Amino acid sequence: MRKININIHKKVNILYLVIYGGIILIIILVGILPYSLKISYQLKENDKLKYQIKEQKEWGPVYKTLTDAIEDSKSFVLPHPERIALPRLETQKFQADFRNAAKKSGIKIDSFTPDTNTSTSPSTSFLHNIVLKGELTDFRKMLIELGSIPCLDRIEEINIQQGTGSMEFKMKVWAAIK
Repeated sequence: MRKININIHKKVNILYLVIYGGIILIIILVGILPYSLKISYQLKENDKLKYQIKEQKEWGPVYKTLTDAIEDSKSFVLPHPERIALPRLETQKFQADFRNAAKKSGIKIDSFTPDTNTSTSPSTSFLHNIVLKGELTDFRKMLIELGSIPCLDRIEEINIQQGTGSMEFKMKVWAAIK
């Protein structure tokens, strides 16, 4: 066989390989790599959106329940009547209103003692010392009911103690009087 002798310079060959390799590297770094990174970023974003859609589908019924509860806002409105002062001779009306509020909420009244020193003074309030027994949830209901009593001036003190079987609530309540 004949020997084909091609006279190619090795230095030129290596130079061309380096130039072509550099061009290919530049094309990869400038053209292909940024698009690859952008695609991987978009895939991650798609996964996040899919997760958020799944969450919204799962929490949809809870959201519906909460919005329905907000629409029925009458159950969250606390009573707030205009405050009126009772005449001094009609202070028994406050006791009756307080007893009705306790009865509605399921609280038992142990003692209801008016402080006679405050009724004879020229003050515009009449102090009552009250001891109640019941559960904390019922006491909460009773406090809401007390908000509907127009002659209630203020609650000065509430003392709560755990008893055997139920809780004991001691209150100092002021009724507005003329």
